[in-house]
Amino acid sequence: MKTKINTLYLLLAFTVITFAGCGQDGVQGPAGVNGQNADVFYSEWFSPTAWSGTSGDWYFSAAAPDLTQDIVENGVILAYVWLDGDLYSSTSVRPLPAYAVGANWSFLIHQYGSIEFTSDMINQPLTATNKFRFIAIPGTSVALKSALSKYPTRSALMNMPYKEACTLFKVSDKQLMVK
Repeated sequence: MKTKINTLYLLLAFTVITFAGCGQDGVQGPAGVNGQNADVFYSEWFSPTAWSGTSGDWYFSAAAPDLTQDIVENGVILAYVWLDGDLYSSTSVRPLPAYAVGANWSFLIHQYGSIEFTSDMINQPLTATNKFRFIAIPGTSVALKSALSKYPTRSALMNMPYKEACTLFKVSDKQLMVK
Protein backbone atom coordinates (compact mmCIF):
# COMPACT_ATOMS: atom_id res chain seq x y z
CA MET A 1 0.00 0.00 0.00
CA LYS A 2 2.84 2.36 0.92
CA THR A 3 4.42 1.70 -2.52
CA LYS A 4 1.17 2.66 -4.29
CA ILE A 5 0.96 5.93 -2.33
CA ASN A 6 4.62 6.77 -3.10
CA THR A 7 4.03 6.00 -6.77
CA LEU A 8 0.92 8.19 -6.74
CA TYR A 9 2.88 11.08 -5.18
CA LEU A 10 5.69 10.69 -7.71
CA LEU A 11 3.20 10.68 -10.58
CA LEU A 12 1.49 13.78 -9.17
CA ALA A 13 4.85 15.56 -8.73
CA PHE A 14 5.89 14.65 -12.29
CA THR A 15 2.59 15.99 -13.67
CA VAL A 16 2.94 19.28 -11.78
CA ILE A 17 6.55 19.77 -12.94
CA THR A 18 5.66 18.93 -16.54
CA PHE A 19 2.82 21.43 -16.79
CA ALA A 20 4.42 24.15 -14.67
CA GLY A 21 6.74 25.04 -17.58
CA CYS A 22 3.82 25.65 -19.95
CA GLY A 23 2.58 29.21 -20.13
CA GLN A 24 2.35 32.26 -22.33
CA ASP A 25 5.21 33.27 -24.60
CA GLY A 26 7.51 35.98 -23.34
CA VAL A 27 7.59 39.57 -24.55
CA GLN A 28 9.06 40.14 -28.03
CA GLY A 29 12.71 41.22 -27.77
CA PRO A 30 14.00 44.55 -29.05
CA ALA A 31 14.56 45.15 -32.74
CA GLY A 32 18.11 45.31 -34.03
CA VAL A 33 20.16 48.47 -34.22
CA ASN A 34 20.38 50.17 -37.63
CA GLY A 35 18.26 47.45 -39.22
CA GLN A 36 20.48 44.61 -38.01
CA ASN A 37 19.23 41.46 -36.35
CA ALA A 38 19.26 42.06 -32.57
CA ASP A 39 21.28 38.87 -32.10
CA VAL A 40 23.68 39.20 -35.04
CA PHE A 41 26.13 41.91 -36.08
CA TYR A 42 27.57 42.24 -39.56
CA SER A 43 29.70 44.56 -41.61
CA GLU A 44 29.03 46.06 -44.99
CA TRP A 45 31.19 44.84 -47.87
CA PHE A 46 34.50 46.66 -47.80
CA SER A 47 37.85 46.69 -49.58
CA PRO A 48 41.22 47.24 -47.95
CA THR A 49 42.81 50.62 -48.50
CA ALA A 50 46.27 49.05 -48.23
CA TRP A 51 47.86 45.71 -47.38
CA SER A 52 50.70 45.46 -44.87
CA GLY A 53 53.35 42.76 -44.66
CA THR A 54 55.67 41.11 -47.11
CA SER A 55 55.60 38.50 -49.85
CA GLY A 56 53.71 35.45 -48.61
CA ASP A 57 52.45 37.20 -45.46
CA TRP A 58 50.02 40.01 -46.33
CA TYR A 59 47.35 41.40 -44.01
CA PHE A 60 45.06 44.35 -43.37
CA SER A 61 43.01 45.26 -40.31
CA ALA A 62 39.54 46.75 -40.11
CA ALA A 63 37.76 48.31 -37.15
CA ALA A 64 34.95 46.06 -35.94
CA PRO A 65 33.51 47.46 -32.68
CA ASP A 66 30.86 44.70 -32.55
CA LEU A 67 33.58 42.09 -32.04
CA THR A 68 33.49 42.30 -28.26
CA GLN A 69 35.21 39.86 -25.93
CA ASP A 70 31.91 38.05 -25.28
CA ILE A 71 31.16 37.55 -29.00
CA VAL A 72 34.72 36.49 -29.83
CA GLU A 73 35.07 34.10 -26.88
CA ASN A 74 31.54 32.65 -26.80
CA GLY A 75 30.08 33.23 -30.26
CA VAL A 76 31.03 32.56 -33.85
CA ILE A 77 32.59 34.90 -36.39
CA LEU A 78 31.94 34.11 -40.05
CA ALA A 79 33.98 35.93 -42.69
CA TYR A 80 33.52 36.01 -46.46
CA VAL A 81 35.47 37.23 -49.47
CA TRP A 82 34.76 38.03 -53.11
CA LEU A 83 37.98 38.02 -55.14
CA ASP A 84 38.46 39.74 -58.46
CA GLY A 85 39.82 37.19 -60.93
CA ASP A 86 38.58 34.14 -59.02
CA LEU A 87 38.67 31.53 -61.79
CA TYR A 88 36.61 29.04 -59.78
CA SER A 89 33.62 31.33 -59.97
CA SER A 90 33.92 35.03 -60.55
CA THR A 91 30.48 35.61 -59.05
CA SER A 92 30.82 33.56 -55.88
CA VAL A 93 31.42 34.64 -52.33
CA ARG A 94 33.73 32.29 -50.46
CA PRO A 95 33.69 31.55 -46.73
CA LEU A 96 37.06 32.10 -45.07
CA PRO A 97 39.45 30.39 -44.79
CA ALA A 98 39.65 29.60 -48.51
CA TYR A 99 42.13 28.90 -51.27
CA ALA A 100 41.60 31.00 -54.40
CA VAL A 101 43.51 33.03 -56.97
CA GLY A 102 46.65 31.07 -56.13
CA ALA A 103 46.71 31.89 -52.41
CA ASN A 104 45.27 31.08 -49.00
CA TRP A 105 42.91 33.70 -47.58
CA SER A 106 41.86 33.84 -43.96
CA PHE A 107 41.00 36.09 -41.04
CA LEU A 108 41.73 36.39 -37.35
CA ILE A 109 40.70 38.50 -34.40
CA HIS A 110 44.00 39.95 -33.21
CA GLN A 111 42.30 42.21 -30.66
CA TYR A 112 38.72 42.81 -29.59
CA GLY A 113 37.05 45.42 -31.77
CA SER A 114 39.16 44.63 -34.83
CA ILE A 115 39.41 41.96 -37.51
CA GLU A 116 42.44 41.12 -39.62
CA PHE A 117 42.27 39.52 -43.08
CA THR A 118 45.30 37.65 -44.38
CA SER A 119 46.71 36.28 -47.63
CA ASP A 120 49.84 34.33 -48.47
CA MET A 121 50.11 35.64 -52.04
CA ILE A 122 53.61 36.18 -53.37
CA ASN A 123 52.67 39.60 -54.81
CA GLN A 124 50.69 42.14 -52.83
CA PRO A 125 46.93 41.45 -53.22
CA LEU A 126 44.67 43.89 -55.01
CA THR A 127 42.96 46.47 -52.88
CA ALA A 128 39.88 48.13 -54.35
CA THR A 129 38.62 45.14 -56.32
CA ASN A 130 38.58 42.49 -53.55
CA LYS A 131 35.64 42.63 -51.12
CA PHE A 132 35.44 41.36 -47.53
CA ARG A 133 32.64 41.02 -44.97
CA PHE A 134 32.09 39.45 -41.55
CA ILE A 135 29.08 38.24 -39.54
CA ALA A 136 29.34 38.03 -35.73
CA ILE A 137 26.90 35.73 -33.93
CA PRO A 138 26.78 35.85 -30.11
CA GLY A 139 26.86 32.49 -28.33
CA THR A 140 23.41 33.19 -26.87
CA SER A 141 21.78 33.73 -30.27
CA VAL A 142 18.73 31.57 -30.96
CA ALA A 143 19.74 31.54 -34.64
CA LEU A 144 23.16 30.14 -33.71
CA LYS A 145 21.57 27.31 -31.75
CA SER A 146 19.38 26.57 -34.77
CA ALA A 147 22.39 26.63 -37.12
CA LEU A 148 24.26 24.17 -34.91
CA SER A 149 21.58 21.56 -35.60
CA LYS A 150 22.55 21.60 -39.29
CA TYR A 151 26.23 22.50 -38.87
CA PRO A 152 27.20 20.70 -35.64
CA THR A 153 30.87 21.76 -35.54
CA ARG A 154 32.47 25.19 -35.57
CA SER A 155 34.42 24.21 -38.70
CA ALA A 156 31.25 23.18 -40.53
CA LEU A 157 29.51 26.38 -39.44
CA MET A 158 32.41 28.52 -40.70
CA ASN A 159 32.10 26.86 -44.13
CA MET A 160 28.41 27.72 -44.40
CA PRO A 161 27.63 29.16 -47.84
CA TYR A 162 27.22 32.93 -47.82
CA LYS A 163 23.62 33.02 -49.07
CA GLU A 164 22.57 30.46 -46.46
CA ALA A 165 24.26 32.46 -43.68
CA CYS A 166 22.44 35.61 -44.81
CA THR A 167 19.10 33.81 -44.75
CA LEU A 168 19.63 31.98 -41.47
CA PHE A 169 20.99 34.98 -39.55
CA LYS A 170 18.75 37.59 -41.26
CA VAL A 171 21.70 39.51 -42.67
CA SER A 172 20.95 42.18 -45.24
CA ASP A 173 22.40 40.82 -48.47
CA LYS A 174 23.33 43.96 -50.37
CA GLN A 175 24.68 43.22 -53.79
CA LEU A 176 28.38 43.43 -54.42
CA MET A 177 29.41 46.16 -56.78
CA VAL A 178 31.57 44.08 -59.09
CA LYS A 179 32.51 44.36 -62.73
